[in-house]
Amino acid sequence: MLSESARMSSAAEARCRVQAPNSTPRAVTVIALDAASEAVVRRLAGAGWPHSTFLTAASQGAAGGGLRDLTGHDRSLVDEVSAADLIVFVAGPGGHAHAASIVGPICSLHRVTTTAFVVGVGSLSEHASGSPLSATLAQLRPWSLMVVIASGDEYIDDMMSALRA
Repeated sequence: MLSESARMSSAAEARCRVQAPNSTPRAVTVIALDAASEAVVRRLAGAGWPHSTFLTAASQGAAGGGLRDLTGHDRSLVDEVSAADLIVFVAGPGGHAHAASIVGPICSLHRVTTTAFVVGVGSLSEHASGSPLSATLAQLRPWSLMVVIASGDEYIDDMMSALRA
């Protein structure tokens, strides 16, 4: 009797597999939610990710709910979410990710998947990391299907590659 692995490697099974890569690239929108994450998002944008949009909500505050591109031009929140397949939130510790509570419900309404990265945690001492990190996590968790505490900013590059596949 063939093992499951051997059976799945057979020519009969191989003809049923999709033989071409996904023809529609994933549209990703990356949003810096606070000042701590804006530099990380600007660095990511400089790497030239195709089919990706990089925005900031950091200067908008919780009440504004608006987004800006990295050149400072206002962008429509609903239009940006509607055009995306994936929204990536980026925030630093400290509880300044208020915009997640504005963008998150729009993503839910439009059924757009969300992921969040918390950056800059490595620079905090162990004793000081709990409260600022907890505050940010409390703002991100209700609106993110996956929350990643990035050990280093370069980790986000690897995750972006994986999420775009």
